[in-house]
Amino acid sequence: MIDRVRSPDSFLLSAVLTRAGQALLRANPPGGRGPWERKNHAGRSVGLYAGPASALATAVAAARVHPGAGLAVPAAGVCGAYDDVAGDHRRGFRAHLGALRDGEVTSGAVKLFGISTAGLVAGALMKERPVDRVLAGVVIAGAAHFVNLVDVRPGRAAGAVLVLGAPGLLRKGPGGELTAAALGGAAAVLPDDLGERVMIGDVGAHALGAALGAAVVVCNRRAGLVAHAAAVVAAAACGDRVSAWARDLRL
Repeated sequence: MIDRVRSPDSFLLSAVLTRAGQALLRANPPGGRGPWERKNHAGRSVGLYAGPASALATAVAAARVHPGAGLAVPAAGVCGAYDDVAGDHRRGFRAHLGALRDGEVTSGAVKLFGISTAGLVAGALMKERPVDRVLAGVVIAGAAHFVNLVDVRPGRAAGAVLVLGAPGLLRKGPGGELTAAALGGAAAVLPDDLGERVMIGDVGAHALGAALGAAVVVCNRRAGLVAHAAAVVAAAACGDRVSAWARDLRL
């Protein structure tokens, strides 16, 4: 299957399915339009259609390339969707882990452990040696978290996926194909996201990030996995600073 899949096909499949899914959800939103509308940072009303559409489309395109990616992307999206629906005011791992120590299971804690577990399972499917499997899981979960960290202004998350993933399109094989799947979904939502007509929310940000992380895993051996794992862990540790940088960035 992998030999027959080409990067342009993965990009187009992800992009076309994202646009189609977004249009279908906008035309017939489950539960009515109310649950699908939010206020963004500027107080403008935006739709949440792009998040589930991009998550599902990217998952379909990624699953054609590797079953591990096909598992990680929708799992990250589902965990993000849960946080979108049930999330509270607390931000950052420390706040959610502190609540967990006090006996409260927050949506952020569910998301943290859910995406981490999905990343480790995907890593076990994508690598052979135990150390590499753990590193792969850290990279996938960490990439999902990083993209969500920068999702603080219109277009920041989708733009980050496009910028960070662009070099991966030069690779042949499954790495390039998984990159294309992530970039197709991001490119499809970027115009409406920048135009403040939609937001991708946690569901879209985590799914696109997991797809990008899966592409990194496929492209790298242990040294590369160590470097990328260190980078995403550092980003998580400096989460507030990363979010502030993304918030102040001028595109």
